[in-house]
Amino acid sequence: MNTKTKTGVKIRDICFISMFAALIAACAQINIPTPGGVAFTLQTFAVSLAGIVLGYKKGVLSVVIYIILGIIGIPVFSGFSGGIAIITGKTGGFILSFPAMAFLTGVFTNIGTNKKNAVKYFFIAVGLITGTVLNYICGVLMFSAVTSSSLQNAFIWCVLPFIITDTVKIILAGITGITVKKIFGKKL
Repeated sequence: MNTKTKTGVKIRDICFISMFAALIAACAQINIPTPGGVAFTLQTFAVSLAGIVLGYKKGVLSVVIYIILGIIGIPVFSGFSGGIAIITGKTGGFILSFPAMAFLTGVFTNIGTNKKNAVKYFFIAVGLITGTVLNYICGVLMFSAVTSSSLQNAFIWCVLPFIITDTVKIILAGITGITVKKIFGKKL
């Protein structure tokens, strides 16, 4: 049975990439609004998970597909929203950083592959943390630019309330990603 398309892309890869784009969209709908306008969501969990499980290339592709779907108006962003206005709005920096977040997580996971468990987990943690920090930086800069607020105020609204929940999401993404990779192994 031929498992590749005419262009040589594996059908299994297309399925996994699509599933993760859908997972990111689903996790975006699990949100709790905050007074500052930046909602608590599970998007970053799904983006990090895509980087760990799919690797940096396919993980980034799943995130880019998710973003393109949202830009063209399909309501995949938080609160069933879509359109270019979301990307250019005060929370757009977070979304725009998702491909880099998946890339960093995937690259560090790849570096840790075939290493002893402690070293492997260290690299995954570094990828998750650097991806989250980059997400914060992009989010704060965009929020500050769009709302004309100071970087300090943007940090207070966009980072401080999320540190604890993002730490939990990092831990869960790491555990879940490692578990899924063990289950599917080289099939991913």
